[in-house]
Amino acid sequence: METSPARDTLTALPAEIPAGPPAATAAADLATVNNAFYDNLGERWYEAYDDPVALLRAEGELKNPWVSQRIRSARNAAPGRILDIGCGAGFLANALAAEGHTVSGVDMSRGSLKVAASRAPTPAMYRVADAYRLPYRDASFDAVTALDFLEHVTAPERVIAEAARVLRPGGLFFFHTFNRNYLAWLIVIKGLEWFVRNTPKRMHVLPLFIKPREMSAYCARSGLQTAEMIGMRPRLGRPFWQMLATRRVPNDFKFTFTPSLNISYLGYAKKT
Repeated sequence: METSPARDTLTALPAEIPAGPPAATAAADLATVNNAFYDNLGERWYEAYDDPVALLRAEGELKNPWVSQRIRSARNAAPGRILDIGCGAGFLANALAAEGHTVSGVDMSRGSLKVAASRAPTPAMYRVADAYRLPYRDASFDAVTALDFLEHVTAPERVIAEAARVLRPGGLFFFHTFNRNYLAWLIVIKGLEWFVRNTPKRMHVLPLFIKPREMSAYCARSGLQTAEMIGMRPRLGRPFWQMLATRRVPNDFKFTFTPSLNISYLGYAKKT
């Protein structure tokens, strides 16, 4: 059952995380990929440059406006109700809340959620929740986002099915993840380990990366029709070469779009 707004805030969370999917699936996530890395970042989410989280911030500068524009276009510029799954420290959720949307952010990392809430420009709602079993009623949201999250779970199709369940008819599901191939392994996994300080082992693991055709198939099986996919890559230039030389991410490091989906890709699907 969906909670009331008064209970849908970080400060009102119970001490225990609500029961989600079978423990074996949650345990498989933790055993496979290092999701615990995010728990103790604290203000480093927003301030560190000697950390891979700085690349997430740089990605957000490109991804957030792309997502926002498509939500507003679909809704004729009217604010909507949005759920951000795996919201982390609120890079996307807070940006959408600042534009007037009603945003709920869910994550399993209580430490990350505290940082997100502390940076919220409006009373954006944050709560600990399991993406395999979202605590919301069917057809509750106009848009659901899962950026840089699906490669951190062992059953992404189940997460997508839950996203589809809580989406209203005609609602949009946004995703960003990595393609599963040797090039993505070399750049996203080994490149970060070699060229960005404080990158932990198993931050990403190749078997959890998702091929674009798999993403479209997962969406289709949940009644979501893929509408658009576009690739992303680092912009080559002084900041890029400076990162390789110093293992720190410069504050002017940028990403750009590319037609190629070989490394990472951003996209959305519409609930039919």
